[in-house]
Amino acid sequence: ITPSLIFLMLFFTFCRVDVRSMRLQPLHLWLLTAQIVFSVAVYGILLPFSPTVAQGGMICVLTPIAMAAVVIGGMLGADIVSMTTFSLLCNMTIAVVAPFILSVVGSGDCSLAVILARVAPRCRALIPKVSGWVAAHSQISFYLWLVSLTVIIGRTTTFILDHPEADGAVETALAATALVICLVQFRFGRWLGRRYGDAVAGGQSLGQKNTVLAVWMAQSFLDPISSVAPTAY
Repeated sequence: ITPSLIFLMLFFTFCRVDVRSMRLQPLHLWLLTAQIVFSVAVYGILLPFSPTVAQGGMICVLTPIAMAAVVIGGMLGADIVSMTTFSLLCNMTIAVVAPFILSVVGSGDCSLAVILARVAPRCRALIPKVSGWVAAHSQISFYLWLVSLTVIIGRTTTFILDHPEADGAVETALAATALVICLVQFRFGRWLGRRYGDAVAGGQSLGQKNTVLAVWMAQSFLDPISSVAPTAY
């Protein structure tokens, strides 16, 4: 069910995007650069201590912005158009970059096609009436996100219970790493956003992650125990 929920969240969010209204901003490029560079840096820093913790920390940074971030950002006063633009840019960029990174640090089974299939729906030109209805009800993605979080937390909890041989110290380190990374990303994102007049957009764009996608990638292409980090995040 997880890949289907990922697809539906992205589908409902991106169907409302009008490409003509999108404007690339310097903030978007800085956020995206920070996300990719920090993910590699976190992996390199943590690798000497534990490959599993390094994978968990990396996926917490590499994962693209959450679909609900645009909704939450709007509630907090952020620029919705700017966040939607970054959401589309971030998800498409990570779909291209992630397979290369995951194939190096993980199982090697990750491909562009596997991830892109979850983040690249094509509907506006082919069935505009359906697309219009979806765009008008894009808030459904928020409730899909809530359902997805419930499913993913349950899935990871079950995985841990079914594998009692997993090292408790590693799991604790994964959760602690997720906490630190979460605080740093929100803080750094707000700092970047403040420099361009929208601290809320910066913080939510860099800090609020698509944890459902993160857990799916961790369990599919990395050490499955590393999924504790994005679940804790």
